[in-house]
Amino acid sequence: MSEAPGRLRAIHNAALLVEFAAQRGLALRNVLSGTGITPDDIADPDVMITREQEFELMRNIVAGTDDEPGLGLLAGMLCHPTSLGIWGFALSTSATLRQALELGLRYLDLSFAAGEIRLEAKGAQVEIIRDDSAVPSELRRFTLERDMVAIGITQQDLLPLRLPAVRLELALPMHPMYEAVSTLLGVSEMVFDADRSALTVPTAALELPLPQANPASMKLYEEQCAEIVQRRRNRFGVSEQVRELLIHRHGLAEQSDIAADLNISVRTLRRRLAAEGTTFRELSSETIGLLAEELLSTGLTVESVADRLGYASVSAFGTAFRSWRGQTPGQYARENRLLAPLRGHR
Repeated sequence: MSEAPGRLRAIHNAALLVEFAAQRGLALRNVLSGTGITPDDIADPDVMITREQEFELMRNIVAGTDDEPGLGLLAGMLCHPTSLGIWGFALSTSATLRQALELGLRYLDLSFAAGEIRLEAKGAQVEIIRDDSAVPSELRRFTLERDMVAIGITQQDLLPLRLPAVRLELALPMHPMYEAVSTLLGVSEMVFDADRSALTVPTAALELPLPQANPASMKLYEEQCAEIVQRRRNRFGVSEQVRELLIHRHGLAEQSDIAADLNISVRTLRRRLAAEGTTFRELSSETIGLLAEELLSTGLTVESVADRLGYASVSAFGTAFRSWRGQTPGQYARENRLLAPLRGHR
């Protein structure tokens, strides 16, 4: 299949969903109906699909089964790191649970996660927060259940012991099925009907060493993850023109400004971007992220970069950057300033 520009995701997750559907007795043709994904795509680890294609596949599964609490829990049981390609191998060879988590968030589109996930430090605790605002409403329960179980399965595969998790908040009503999630994640407190979904763990637990740690292998796998994501960032057509104009304007432009530069209406711009599988908001966020990475690598302070990119505060910039890269601007700057001299001598 041809790769549609836009936000692309690795095929591994779709392959796991197809496997789950087969276990539930669903025919492959029905599961793939309307997705644009072929059986050959499912078997090809190099194929990338759009997030919308993955959501359509999930709709077919939910429609073909009894959509009841617990369906996503069963689907999540298949999400082992070794089933998720290079992303899973990168996690498995990380030095600590923290390194695995930060690396996993950096390349989240190569993972099982349907919702966005971010970390927030709260003193002696860390919150792993899941945002499903971009997930279609009819899929939120299924994807939340699946992501929560997949996090627990992945953690136990990386480190075969139960973490002393403090609290699990779920934006779902209470159901007896969710006791299995509590047991899997080892939480001492569960909160239902919450305003958000989040897992809180002690900060110290993230420093636990992983038994399969291998710095050389992890570096190799991470580089491969970066290459895959870079291919995803390549843009064509109107998307490419929009990103070039945003870069020229240092990321500081409204949709109406870019439409005017292209001599088309905002409505036409929105329609053409949708046809290419993306949105102005996604392109703007992507461009600002790329500019932020470039500026931080030059030695500018976090404060200077935040100011140049038009953020009202350093904290707002920090939140956006963590969402983009899965690490703080300071961490990224320290790591990449060390690499900058080497890059200059290539």
